[in-house]
Amino acid sequence: MVKGIIGYVPQDDLLIKELTVYENLFFNAKLCFDGYSDEMIRDVVEDALVDFDLVEASDLHVGDAFNTILSGGQRKRLNIALELIREPSILFVDEPTSGLSSSDSEKVITLLKRQTLKGKLVIANMHQPSSDVFKMIDKLLVMDQGGRVIYYGHPISAITYFKNEAHYADADETECLSCGNINTDEILRIVESREVDANGRLTRKRKTSPEEWYQRFLANIDPQTKKIERAHDSSVPRNNFRIPDHFNQFRIFFKRDLLSKYYNKQYLMLLALEAPILAFILAFFSKNFTWVNGLPVYIFAENAVIPAFLFMAVIVALFLGLVISAEEIFKDRKVLKREKFLNLSRSSYLFSKICILFTISALQSLIFVIIGNSMLEIEGMLLRYWIVLFTASCFANMVGLNISSGFNSVVTIYILVPLILVPQLIFSGVVIDFSKMHNEIANDKTVPLIGDMMASRWAYEALAVTQFKDNNFEKHYFEAESRARNAGYFRSYAIPGLLEIASETRDLYRNRADTLRYDNNLKVLKTEIEKITLDMGWKRAGFIDSLTVASYNPSVNASLYGLLDKAVINYRNRYNKAVDDRDQLYYQQVAELGGQDEFLKFRQRYYNKQLAMVVTNEKEILNYTVHDGEMIPIKDAVFRLPAGNSWRTHFYAPVKLAFGQQIDTFWFNLLVMWIYSLLLLALLYYDVIRRALNYMETLRLNRLNKLRLNRLIKIAEQSRQVRKR
Repeated sequence: MVKGIIGYVPQDDLLIKELTVYENLFFNAKLCFDGYSDEMIRDVVEDALVDFDLVEASDLHVGDAFNTILSGGQRKRLNIALELIREPSILFVDEPTSGLSSSDSEKVITLLKRQTLKGKLVIANMHQPSSDVFKMIDKLLVMDQGGRVIYYGHPISAITYFKNEAHYADADETECLSCGNINTDEILRIVESREVDANGRLTRKRKTSPEEWYQRFLANIDPQTKKIERAHDSSVPRNNFRIPDHFNQFRIFFKRDLLSKYYNKQYLMLLALEAPILAFILAFFSKNFTWVNGLPVYIFAENAVIPAFLFMAVIVALFLGLVISAEEIFKDRKVLKREKFLNLSRSSYLFSKICILFTISALQSLIFVIIGNSMLEIEGMLLRYWIVLFTASCFANMVGLNISSGFNSVVTIYILVPLILVPQLIFSGVVIDFSKMHNEIANDKTVPLIGDMMASRWAYEALAVTQFKDNNFEKHYFEAESRARNAGYFRSYAIPGLLEIASETRDLYRNRADTLRYDNNLKVLKTEIEKITLDMGWKRAGFIDSLTVASYNPSVNASLYGLLDKAVINYRNRYNKAVDDRDQLYYQQVAELGGQDEFLKFRQRYYNKQLAMVVTNEKEILNYTVHDGEMIPIKDAVFRLPAGNSWRTHFYAPVKLAFGQQIDTFWFNLLVMWIYSLLLLALLYYDVIRRALNYMETLRLNRLNKLRLNRLIKIAEQSRQVRKR
């Protein structure tokens, strides 16, 4: 019922420094008067400019402490205008004259006095008001320690009251007889006057305690006040305050934030230049030339720096996303403090920020991709590159908004930026291979969990895999090449390896010299035979259950060898069929392009050799490794389907498994990054970081208070023992 009738003007400036005086008032009015047209809002704002003597300053930008444009008095009047524009019936003002000159102080108090003449109730907190200001006050409320009220009434009468209570000889004199000024400090001097000891020195003990002053107030003043209060009208005043719905709040926040960014020319310049400069630098130094007949020639296929470019593009996207968002909410904190008092929608504010940041990230990512891909002659991948880098930037936007909302210092915020980016570098799988990490983290079968938590891992893998398998050349051959590589692995490496393990297991069965190795070999045989049987679509062989320590005997090897010999033949046929299909595609494309030379040129435009070596692990010496009772392939990562039914796979897997379906790595990785962004959105909406930090600070203060209390108890106990002695 009383919603909107109370206004509050804090001591600090709660202004949007990039906007003009008029725009600060305009957007504030838009958030206070739902249903008003723009013309009506403009009329309200223009009236406020006249009432608060801000007409001449209406087109001036507010600025801040380092870029002062408005005077202190103008800033204070604008702060008051932001509240009074919605015409609250009761206004609380904290230190309206603080930091102002005497003339500006009088202007502000005159302004507040004018509101009281319109029937408003203005309650102002002031320390040591000047004589002229003191005389303009209608009612004075004096409070002592502990919030005890010790006087309420006419300000001039307060001088007489306190002088009489202190038994001053000149109690009837309220002002200087010669100049007419009132010494407002006299009230506080009387209230806080100290006792004098035998040596004439002031003690810490007050002549009249706060409780005594309070009792005098109850006896002398309070009864008269209650009589006056009973005569007042207690009905709730009418007000026009009504906030817009969530969508309209979103529109207002969006337009206001967009306008404030538009006025910040340095910010706009950096936004416009960051992406193209970084793209140019990165592409320029990544353009590796090949020498042909003594001349440097750029050939995309021979550029050995393409994988590094892809990785650095991801890091740049994360960096840009973090930089533009890390201070967004922090710089609005004071304005949010006022708007929270108006019960405005936090979700509308956050979504307006997110939409603007996502739009900026989309443009920056697009510019980066256009310049980088053009310089490095990466063809046919512009849209996919843009989607990945835009998604990475959006993830970074959400991280930046969370730290912007959670921390109280801009220094802390920018210290956190490298602390966030460095793990993205280290645990991306590029700087340090996942299989070469610390043995507690390294995993040959799947990406370690800490890697799966990094947006850089998902973004880089999406770029690398899609660049390799979805380019205009490889996409024709990838399916046939995958069948050939997988069949070749089983035919040439896995099955020969299993035969060696079977032979070694037979020898270990006889002498039982190494029981641990014996047990592990049986596990490997059982696991891999299960894989081959499933891959071939065969019925499960009965001897598989005998591949255990309790059931194994050398006679099982005969069945095992028979199955592996049959599998070799089948894998050889698969391999030959896949190679024939690949060759047929090759001859068909050569014919379409008009010859072998044109085919080679076409391949050089799209197929990068260094990237192929990276995603196929070509530099690895071993073709497989044995770990935890399983043979794990090492090479041909991009051609190898993931093992098991989990979405967690090896690095550079061509597809991911989810809900029993195979999903292309490009789209799956994008989905993961957007899920991470949604989780960050939930953390942001509920302000989890700030609440957690506040909770930890509360625990710290409680612990300190407990230590102080224990120390005081200990000191008191020691004093008691000393007195007892």
